[in-house]
Amino acid sequence: MELQINEQRQELKFHGTYGFPVNVGRKKISSYETGSFPWHWHNEIELTLVLSGEMEYRVNDNSYLLKEGQGLFCNANALHTGAMRGEADCDYVSLTFHPRFLYGYEGSVIRTKYMEGIVNSTALSSIQLTGESAWQKEALRSLFQIYELLLEKPELYEMEVQRLLAGIWIGLFRNYGEEAQRAPAEDLEKIERLRTLLSFLHGHYAEKITLEDAARQVNLCKSECCRFFKRQMGVSLFDYLLQYRVGKSMDLLKTGYTVAETAQACGFSNPAYFAKVFHMRTGRSPSAYRKESRGN
Repeated sequence: MELQINEQRQELKFHGTYGFPVNVGRKKISSYETGSFPWHWHNEIELTLVLSGEMEYRVNDNSYLLKEGQGLFCNANALHTGAMRGEADCDYVSLTFHPRFLYGYEGSVIRTKYMEGIVNSTALSSIQLTGESAWQKEALRSLFQIYELLLEKPELYEMEVQRLLAGIWIGLFRNYGEEAQRAPAEDLEKIERLRTLLSFLHGHYAEKITLEDAARQVNLCKSECCRFFKRQMGVSLFDYLLQYRVGKSMDLLKTGYTVAETAQACGFSNPAYFAKVFHMRTGRSPSAYRKESRGN
């Protein structure tokens, strides 16, 4: 599985349809070749419910460990990524919906009074739903009910989904509506700087990238760029770049590229170095993975 993302890290997939802007799906984190889905953002709100296992989930510069039965609210336009924790897989439900599914039309009272303050808040990018409070328990229960509706597709399916999402939003507003306005805003410059760096790395991974090239994108010196990236991402800039290149290489190997062609297309200096890095990251050689993938 691979997310379709543009150079600005915005997901290109349309979540639902214009008439019903809701997308619900059950996924496993192992369905992503690298055991994680890449950093991205979209205009829709995303709700996650973990059915089994655990997932490391990051939103902007917040980090969460989601366990079985827990969930997450990820606000519109927030950068986010999820990854496998250790060797254990994570089975989860992902629900995305556009805010207009609840507020209806531009200028509606529901939009201006109950939704805009949260959706546009720079202080409320995400909330971990642990089930410790009554409203969170109800929100998690509603999320699971929406998933069951997807499986059954009963009469009034769309209206039932809207009813349950409206209930989740009412709880969210009652508990976080005022806080969204009072809480100190996340550093917008910092988040935008991270977006710029990720966009640069993902847009130029096939080329030779130096630390000076990356630092220039965000007007930082090389040492500060390194510190900033490590502080925000938890890994060094070049460790992240290597992992991203390996993920891209797996897609090419599956489509029939040779090891040498793949190494060149993914920014590795030579096939031997590529093979070494690939084995360190995946436990297999590129040729073995290529053979296995083509066999399947």
